[in-house]
Amino acid sequence: MTIRNTLRDHGQRYRPRMACLKKVEKVVLEMQDPKTGVKSQPQRLVITTIPHAITGEDIIAWLADRFQIDAQEAKNLGTMLVALGYIYPIQDHKRLVIKPDASLYRFQTPYFWPAQQWPVEDTDYAIYLAKRNIRKKGLLELHEQEQYNRLHKWMNHKWDFIVMQAKEQYRAAKERKKPDRVVFECQERAYWVVHRPPVRRNTHTHTNTHTHTDSHQTQTGCRFIFLLFSGRLVKYCATYKSHDPFLSRSFPSNPWLTDDATYWTLNMPNVEMPTKMRVERWTFSFGELLSDPRGRNDFRLFLKKEFSGENLAFWEGCEDLKWGAAATMREKAEQIYKTFLARGAPRWINIDGKTMEVTVKGLKHPHRYVLDPAQTHIYMLMKKDSYGRYLKSPVFKDTLKKAICPEEHKFRTRRPSLSPIVLRQQEQELKAKMAASVDITQVMSKLRTLTTKQQPPVLKN
Repeated sequence: MTIRNTLRDHGQRYRPRMACLKKVEKVVLEMQDPKTGVKSQPQRLVITTIPHAITGEDIIAWLADRFQIDAQEAKNLGTMLVALGYIYPIQDHKRLVIKPDASLYRFQTPYFWPAQQWPVEDTDYAIYLAKRNIRKKGLLELHEQEQYNRLHKWMNHKWDFIVMQAKEQYRAAKERKKPDRVVFECQERAYWVVHRPPVRRNTHTHTNTHTHTDSHQTQTGCRFIFLLFSGRLVKYCATYKSHDPFLSRSFPSNPWLTDDATYWTLNMPNVEMPTKMRVERWTFSFGELLSDPRGRNDFRLFLKKEFSGENLAFWEGCEDLKWGAAATMREKAEQIYKTFLARGAPRWINIDGKTMEVTVKGLKHPHRYVLDPAQTHIYMLMKKDSYGRYLKSPVFKDTLKKAICPEEHKFRTRRPSLSPIVLRQQEQELKAKMAASVDITQVMSKLRTLTTKQQPPVLKN
């Protein structure tokens, strides 16, 4: 691999990143310790044996134990290590995330660590793609083929040199042993997935016409995305406007403007008979139906009549596990497995073999999100199959028919109470007016009377 080392930038902007990377490297070195680190062992992948492979669940468990954090934080930390390029996935190399299952990963060799500060150049990436094109006999992935064609246009003046370098590296790699060759290919591919250079819009081989064309295409794509999302936003606002008590009139009255709380009483979570607007809201989406306790009870009644109530019960059990107390997490996970997933379970649910395999492996180290794959599978099954039939069923039609349509009540709006400061000012103003309205002649006469009484008597000779 032709990566050249140049003078590094040791300026002020460089130091914080390097300090962070040095701390990360210490953690990665601890993870590779033969005794206390993450357990690694050779793994057979198709017909090739990958040495020192580790699983995603082992990485998360080690990070959680080392830093005394929960599984979700450990997963986020592991994803950061993958995104920085210290750990790379062997199977799904496009997704730079850590998976809490038996997915295989490997530690990146220190030669490719970000702290090495290798300059990422188009020439190096072009040589890598040319070498990969030779190895794959022209069958590159879609994003690699696009980059290959773009670099070929940009560097047409030195493409012969790039192909020659690629052939030499390919010939040297074939002399290695197959496990070593496979490992190096994975390491190199992982490096370029993280550090591949950005797409450049203008080079010395490009004309202004190409630049304007690319810019116009980019602007057109941005406009299309903006119109797409703005259209969805307008549609969402138009759908939910009549159900927002602040934007539209609420029946029988708006409790934020009147003293009447009937609106809240009619829309309690488990009311016996819902309002018509509430039932209509269930038709917006399957998520709206499940988020409403009254709608979920109605959907549960429909599933019982179709003998598939275990699907909703399993989904509710997963939600309780996800948002419940941490102390009962393991107990709840085991109970859900015995009730819905184990062989001969009393309320067995139907999920595919791959999802079942991932779920069973994850239950060896249960956490809040261990049942997410199975829960998502059941959720999509109910959304695509049961939800549509529920909206056409007699259960929903009967609920919609009996739904309440409250009539509008006209209440006098509450007068806003005055601030104590305003009341105090009004009181002081009233006292000043009362003092100003006193008759001055009466006050003067009283003063004269008091003055006369207080004068000493005059003695006669």
